[in-house]
Amino acid sequence: MKQKKMLALTLSQLEQLYRHELPELVDIAVRSEHATTFKTRLSEYIAAHPEVESEAGKQIRLLIEFDGQEVHELSTGTQLTISTLSLLHAFLTRQWEEEMETDVFIDLFQQFRRLQHPSIPLPPAQKIKSLTERWPTGLDEDVQQIRTKNKERILHALVQKIEHRKHPTSRFHFADGISYDEKFRLVNEWWNDFRFHLAMAVKTPTELNRFLGNSLSVETMYLLSKARKKGMPFFATPYYLSLLNCTNGGYDDEALRSYILYSPQLVETYGHIRAWEREDMVETGKPNAAGWLLPDGHNIHRRYPEVAILIPDTMGRACGGLCASCQRMYDFQSQRLNFEFDALHPKESWEKKLRRLMNYFEEDTQLRDILITGGDALMSQNKTLHHILEAVYRMAVRKRKANQQRTEGEKYAELQRIRLGSRLPAYLPMRINDELVEILREFKEKASAIGIRQFIIQTHFQTPLEVTPEAAEGIRKLLTAGWLIDNQLVYNVAASRRGHTTRLRQVLNQLGVVSYYTFSVKGFEENNAVFAPNSRSVQEQLEEKRFGKLSKEDAYNLSTTLENIHDPAAYIRRFLKTHHLPFLATDRNVLNLPAIGKSMTFRMVGITTEGKRILCFDHDSTRRHSPIIDRLGQVYIVENKSIASYLRQLQTIGEDIEEYATIWNYTQGETESRFHLYEYPDFPFRITDKMTNLEINE
Repeated sequence: MKQKKMLALTLSQLEQLYRHELPELVDIAVRSEHATTFKTRLSEYIAAHPEVESEAGKQIRLLIEFDGQEVHELSTGTQLTISTLSLLHAFLTRQWEEEMETDVFIDLFQQFRRLQHPSIPLPPAQKIKSLTERWPTGLDEDVQQIRTKNKERILHALVQKIEHRKHPTSRFHFADGISYDEKFRLVNEWWNDFRFHLAMAVKTPTELNRFLGNSLSVETMYLLSKARKKGMPFFATPYYLSLLNCTNGGYDDEALRSYILYSPQLVETYGHIRAWEREDMVETGKPNAAGWLLPDGHNIHRRYPEVAILIPDTMGRACGGLCASCQRMYDFQSQRLNFEFDALHPKESWEKKLRRLMNYFEEDTQLRDILITGGDALMSQNKTLHHILEAVYRMAVRKRKANQQRTEGEKYAELQRIRLGSRLPAYLPMRINDELVEILREFKEKASAIGIRQFIIQTHFQTPLEVTPEAAEGIRKLLTAGWLIDNQLVYNVAASRRGHTTRLRQVLNQLGVVSYYTFSVKGFEENNAVFAPNSRSVQEQLEEKRFGKLSKEDAYNLSTTLENIHDPAAYIRRFLKTHHLPFLATDRNVLNLPAIGKSMTFRMVGITTEGKRILCFDHDSTRRHSPIIDRLGQVYIVENKSIASYLRQLQTIGEDIEEYATIWNYTQGETESRFHLYEYPDFPFRITDKMTNLEINE
């Protein structure tokens, strides 16, 4: 049966489907007076089934094993009783009620049907190629033509905006008496200045609609107005808005819109959003959920022994736009992050605080990696960023010097890697100016001399449409500074469409950018509209990403070359051509667990009455964790939406859901190994096993 037809079945029709396609299962249920008897007989049936050792048979056994168990659902902190097969027994013996949802029984039908069809047909290379090539990029000529018209419309709107400003204190103002043509020419010149876009960013629904040619629906305007009344921030630059397609034809811009337009669930829950990662919730003087003691305030986030995040008290606490699925939305909600730029300029006290934060890195035995982010690291002014990098450099020098006095096996980890987290290469690529490039180049030259090995701009392109000529030029400039660029993708509904992620990897690789992470959307209710199930991530990993997989030897050679080469873009293009690869599959598909760390190692142990899968996660075994990991054990999470609901959503945005038919089969996942480039280099000495800044209470 076609996916589309199955998703539309009523409960009664679905029951008839079971009776027609799975008569043995129905017979077992009818002959079982109680759910307990049903599970016992089902176990006997599975044991006698010729496909018992198949993945399908193992999955049914898991559902039997966990039925009736109570588990702790970590994201909500509640106890959950799993009753998947008890629910199925009630359904097959006609003890169901009209208001019950069909999604759980659709998923269960697919699981039992797998016993008859255990193999998963993998799509051929040509199929994935055609699915990949259907997605346009911002470098395509026809896309650029639409963008040119967008820009012209927005330029006229910007002229009007500047004309009507009541207090034109900005450097971007018109002198009295100049003509409209002169105003338009000035605005066109200012377009190339990133400060102009920040100064002219859209902050209200009415202005957004005007910049988009009054193309937003009444429903969208009502929702955005409701968000504004709740105090929800909104910030979109003219440059980024020029990427959207407001015509009735041309390219599909759903991936762009899903990043700047809020969903009803997000607006409804704003004000009650909680931190997904528990280690981000910090109380002064107390260890976080990972056991790490942190300096006062919210400047350092940490979950692993080797790396900590630094969020400076500067413009770096802001962003070039607010992403609808931002993992720090709760920080915007609490106003720790905002778009009040004047209030974010570094204050005199910041220098003293920065020294204290650097002491934390210097005096820690295990820290070797610092990720400066926010907000957005490149939102800091060049002078401020230079000051932060200088502080990092001096800290690294002191830590290295102190190590000379320590004996072998007692030495501290020295700084090996520095990363700047920024979405501005996609949001506002004109920020990457010559002064910034020079600051980065100079820092790398002197930092390399003291043993820092890896310099990475960790960016976030969400869609190939963000890869514009302006973005390509920004990437080129950053690479000339000698820093590598890697990309993190949030795998939301729009980005999860077949071939979309492979196309993004492809176009970024051609410019010299390698992929780092493909993140599942975290599953609280505010992100329901953009959540793509983890089974889709595993499907993408095993069916689509496989065509860019490297052998261990090739991955090692590529990594070592990228660390030392002057033109990574040209080298990657040659590498792809030599190895006949469409892209490099260097990223890992993972979910940030609401406990500690990332993982894609899971098993489906149940399904809720709404059809949402209940997943049991293990932590990533390929990397070091805080010792607290030994106490946490397995983590149970209920996904944000059912597979059926996800497929219906894809259907509404124009996808052929028959292309996703194998998604039901992916009921377990395994975390991929890390690309060699992302492994820490070995030290020429032995460091201490002792961990500082760690407190794990009994």
